[in-house]
Amino acid sequence: MTGTAAKGTGRLAELDLLRFLAAVGVVAFHYLIAFASVWGERPAKLFPETATPAGLGILGVELFFMISGFVILMSVWGRGLGAFALSRLVRLFPAYWISVGVVAAVYGLGAATALDPKLGLRDYLVNLTMFQRAFGLTDANGVYWSLWAELRFYLLISILVIVGVTFTRCLVFMGVWLLAAGIFTGNENEWVQLIVMPKYAAYFVGGMAFFLMTKHGPRPVLWCVAGLSGGLAVYAALARVEGRIDAVGYAAMPVPGWAVVVTVVIFYVLMALVALGALGWLRWRGLVVLGALTYPLYLFHSTVAAVLVPVLRDTLAPWLTVAVTVLVTLVLSYLVHRLVERPIQEFVKARRRRAAVPQGRHGRGPGGGAVPAPGAPGENASEKASVP
Repeated sequence: MTGTAAKGTGRLAELDLLRFLAAVGVVAFHYLIAFASVWGERPAKLFPETATPAGLGILGVELFFMISGFVILMSVWGRGLGAFALSRLVRLFPAYWISVGVVAAVYGLGAATALDPKLGLRDYLVNLTMFQRAFGLTDANGVYWSLWAELRFYLLISILVIVGVTFTRCLVFMGVWLLAAGIFTGNENEWVQLIVMPKYAAYFVGGMAFFLMTKHGPRPVLWCVAGLSGGLAVYAALARVEGRIDAVGYAAMPVPGWAVVVTVVIFYVLMALVALGALGWLRWRGLVVLGALTYPLYLFHSTVAAVLVPVLRDTLAPWLTVAVTVLVTLVLSYLVHRLVERPIQEFVKARRRRAAVPQGRHGRGPGGGAVPAPGAPGENASEKASVP
């Protein structure tokens, strides 16, 4: 598989589908397992038939991290640090800022109490930076924890961008990070968790390895890196699920260890199929729309549930309550994407194109056509697959 194939839209349809499935898993985990304060009782009692698969949805974020490793490495290849930083800013913050504002309005002006972060104005303002955890402050929305991990991954990958992204340097970067994650597995030191991220490093590295397969072919060294990262990923996933079970009990989180192992293995198999082009038959344009909804869906589903479920749960059947809540969340996600994310992204993209085209005859190509902005083809598409 060549680098050209990696940049095509076919790959993005595959990744968009995986991102949406990961988001569905997270929503299922929260709605059907985790949100006891929203339902007034443990959701596993209300939805016993789906408790185990919904519990596995906790690992949807880990799949997000794998996709992020794949796409971020793809997006920084041949680009400078400034372009990378701008793309991340435009991709992450518009919907995020709205999400913070909605949370502040819901708990500051409304009557909702479930999932209330109990923050003051200063805390919400700091949350707008997305660096609240660096200041020891609580996330306005529980799902923001994964964005903090993403930001730290971006800072680490920036080192690679500064020195120059090449196959060999990527291997060194991935090898050092994976080795550090293995050495510090189980170490709860604050600085280790902050920098090395031993609980999540394997997923990012695995995604990077699979992208390199699309660009340089499925070399044995890349399979070795992917395999080693897979081993650490299974260990980390088991520890995370076991920690949840210890906190709430097996009845509220009925997820056996073997199911966790199978789920992580499936993640790696799916990403390997993407890398090898085996899912290239996925060409439905609707997958791009689903991928675009994923980030707003991830950001807003908790707040929508905190508002709607307590109102609906006593008048509607549990499954109907879930259906209405999911529908409202999807509509809100679509509106945020079409009215906020997409216009801002298109505006910035257009400005970059104009800035990259010199005025007058020097702005024409050899055949008289305008010179395109560097990296513009496919740029928006690749960015869409990089965050939840």
